[in-house]
Amino acid sequence: MPLIQLLAVSLSSPIAADSNRVFLLPVEFTWGSWEHILSNKGLWRSFGITVYITVVGTLLSMLFTLLTAFPLSRKEFLIRKQVMLGIIITMIFNAPMIPFFLTVRELGMMNSLWSLIIPGLIGTFNMIIIRTFFMGIPAELDDSARIDGCTDAGILFRIYLPLSKPVLATVSLFYAVGYWNTFQRAVLFIRDPNKWPLQMKLRGYLQSPEELVAVNLFLGDYDFNTTTLKAATILLPRCRSFWCILICKSILSKALCLARLKNKRCDSKVGLLKKGRIYA
Repeated sequence: MPLIQLLAVSLSSPIAADSNRVFLLPVEFTWGSWEHILSNKGLWRSFGITVYITVVGTLLSMLFTLLTAFPLSRKEFLIRKQVMLGIIITMIFNAPMIPFFLTVRELGMMNSLWSLIIPGLIGTFNMIIIRTFFMGIPAELDDSARIDGCTDAGILFRIYLPLSKPVLATVSLFYAVGYWNTFQRAVLFIRDPNKWPLQMKLRGYLQSPEELVAVNLFLGDYDFNTTTLKAATILLPRCRSFWCILICKSILSKALCLARLKNKRCDSKVGLLKKGRIYA
């Protein structure tokens, strides 16, 4: 209901919005607020920065998370329990803000987009999810792959990843949403307004609507004002959530279907391997 009302306000005339005549349906329908926001070059620059952070950050996070989860799921890694204990401790005791800020500053990442990516490159919870999934893959597949001369990297990329599409899609979504909603790190590390991600730019517009208006409303007859522009600004990130849910729903559905088929084939192959009917 609140989002519907905000949409109605953003599509209504300034007089109707200021007089509180808008509830669920637009009054004196107009696209003026959305046309003004979508023509804002600063907003599009922040949108591009956020897309860059989301894409690059998600790819790097998935790569390093996989390279961390795979060895920790292997029984051959003798100290995996000790390493996992050290990793789990980081979930319980987070780094204090001041040492965290000083560390990033000493690494020379202040006012850099890398300060929004590298500090959160590996999520402990996401790594544990992938590690648990890897541990559920039958060990017989590893043995048959090694007989065929496959290396550890080949086992990861040729066997484990094709069987792990559902968990990979899920964790990728977690990372993408986290990078898209980057705000606290941007407040701490980004000083240049031209490098602000979308959330920071929208926060600035909500605090100072005059920057978003960029015209003198008293010198002309416009189809928008600060009230309608605020409503459209609040709704703008929600459009991303809507499309993300639609896209990821189809991806996850396909991945789950493929995983079921491959798991059945793996189970049948493992059964034949145990019976000695086929060889790797």
